[in-house]
Amino acid sequence: MNGEELRRAARRWMLEDPDPETQAELEVLLASGDEAALADRFGSALAFGTAGLRGVMGAGPNRMNRAVVLRTTAALARFLKATVADAALRGVVVGYDGRRGSKVFSEDVAAALAGEGVRARVFARDVPTPLVAFAVKHLGAAAGVMVTASHNPPEYNGYKVYWEHGAQIVPPVDAGIAAAIAAIGALSEIALLDESEARERALYEPLGAAVESDYLDLVRQTCVPSAPLTIAYTAMHGVGDRFTMAVLQPYGDVYSVPEQSQPDGRFPTVRFPNPEEPGAMDLLLALAASRNADLALANDPDADRLAAAVPEAGRWRPLTGNEVGALLGDHLLRCTAGPRIVATTIVSSPLLGVMAAAYGATYVETLTGFKWIAHTAIEAAARSGAMFLFGYEEALGYAVTPWVRDKDGVSAALLLAALTSALKSQGKTLLDRLEEIYATHGLFVSAQHNIVAPGAAGQQRIADIMAAFRSRPVESLGGRAVVAWSDFATGLRRDATGDHSLGLPPSDVLRLELDGGARVMLRPSGTEPKIKYYFDHREPRRPGESADDQAARAAINVAALKAVFLKEAATRDPGA
Repeated sequence: MNGEELRRAARRWMLEDPDPETQAELEVLLASGDEAALADRFGSALAFGTAGLRGVMGAGPNRMNRAVVLRTTAALARFLKATVADAALRGVVVGYDGRRGSKVFSEDVAAALAGEGVRARVFARDVPTPLVAFAVKHLGAAAGVMVTASHNPPEYNGYKVYWEHGAQIVPPVDAGIAAAIAAIGALSEIALLDESEARERALYEPLGAAVESDYLDLVRQTCVPSAPLTIAYTAMHGVGDRFTMAVLQPYGDVYSVPEQSQPDGRFPTVRFPNPEEPGAMDLLLALAASRNADLALANDPDADRLAAAVPEAGRWRPLTGNEVGALLGDHLLRCTAGPRIVATTIVSSPLLGVMAAAYGATYVETLTGFKWIAHTAIEAAARSGAMFLFGYEEALGYAVTPWVRDKDGVSAALLLAALTSALKSQGKTLLDRLEEIYATHGLFVSAQHNIVAPGAAGQQRIADIMAAFRSRPVESLGGRAVVAWSDFATGLRRDATGDHSLGLPPSDVLRLELDGGARVMLRPSGTEPKIKYYFDHREPRRPGESADDQAARAAINVAALKAVFLKEAATRDPGA
């Protein structure tokens, strides 16, 4: 669009915009003549995909705002009525987190659903994302909508859709909803019902204590305390405190970081409300140290992720997502029998697959994102009759119960506490159990590097990096040959014997497998403006070698792999 086209688009938007705040935002931009800002808002639109919608709050089709939410919800309702049996009667579960705008967006979702004659089943207050996933299946709803941007920065919000099976949507449902959004006409043509009128027509159902109690009762029944613990916890200014604290209380003395216990969309004590980010867990670890805790746990703001740290030699050591995944996966595999399915993503550690083989369980590898874990596990379980036991992704997401078909930071926190309690009763720690796992299955070490690239220019930079790697594939790293090259966009893995199908849906991911078993992967994030590089290395233990020496050598080797790759990547990065 040229400048005049951008201005016309902004004025048209203002005529329909139901939000005075975003109307005022556009008035300022039009008055100032800021064409770059207008182009960023109107030059493209948020794409509806398998993560639903997620973006910066603001005016225009390329921002999260009330107009986008209303259009999306009307389209979702129409698509549901056309494709899901009894969708209008079964309704849509609606939840929201503590972010700025989330409550208003949820009210808009309810109004648009009711306007389309679809029952809105709305949580009366902010709730964790896994509770919405649970409620969809538990209540027999046709779908669910969670208004959240998870662990994104404060300026973001999002719109996540669950289907009738309780898992996030996957193709072709996402494309069907996107087509329905494109078919929506003027915003004024969307019918809306306020809460009172929707109640009169039996199109509004408040949800609350009963559903929450059912969820908590099911989660609690999976674990029994063995030895008392002292636990430090933080909700990271999110919605997890009243749920996670409730399930942890039977395990002993549980202390919540007071400055972060209540929902606050400003996230005033953290620069970035993601437990993986440096500094985000500082207050938690200080509390853990002051209480001489056995375990420190953190949820992200919508409580679907879990981070953990443990005491080690006078300091607090954060556990990686792969380490927690190994601990929980090993624990569940040890404690169950019969046909079982475990699943993880292509960028998570290969260790789960090795453990699954040792325990006689079926191992499934999926694309990045929990939607793929849940969808693939549901299909695999339906084919084989096996139980879906466990799924995880290295980005701190874990599915540990059959009742939530998505990552769940509340039930994962309980299971990790239960394992810590059981080990403590035996005089052991989580680190002792990790050592046992590595002694049995080998030491797997992982590392990651992210490049943040916001805005349209950042999107182009990320696309250019991926294109450069495809046009000039890496042949060796640090003297080690690349023995296999996988491009998940084409669905092919190429090695010395030729091309082979990966058997997965297309995705913008590249994988390099090196001589000796190491691997490097790269992909654009699906939820944040960044490109992610992943590094995995398996270190054998030498005869007579101590675990510490093995770990030290592994750390050196994975760091060297990361360094040599980043040097190579800089030659393909136009922003380096």
